[in-house]
Amino acid sequence: MEGQYRKNVSPGIWVDIVQKEHQRTGTLTRGRVARILTNKAFHSRGIKVQLETGEIGRIQKVLEE
Repeated sequence: MEGQYRKNVSPGIWVDIVQKEHQRTGTLTRGRVARILTNKAFHSRGIKVQLETGEIGRIQKVLEE
């Protein structure tokens, strides 16, 4: 699933995100979505979320349940 569309994201799903400080290296962080921070329906670089661990980043991949 694509992480660029808000309709594909809901609290509790597993995602891979890239944090701002890791954008150049592309290092991904895996976790569950706690909050959706992007209000728009689409964002070209990925919907911004906060994970349950408190980390914030843009979704690169929505993982299948």
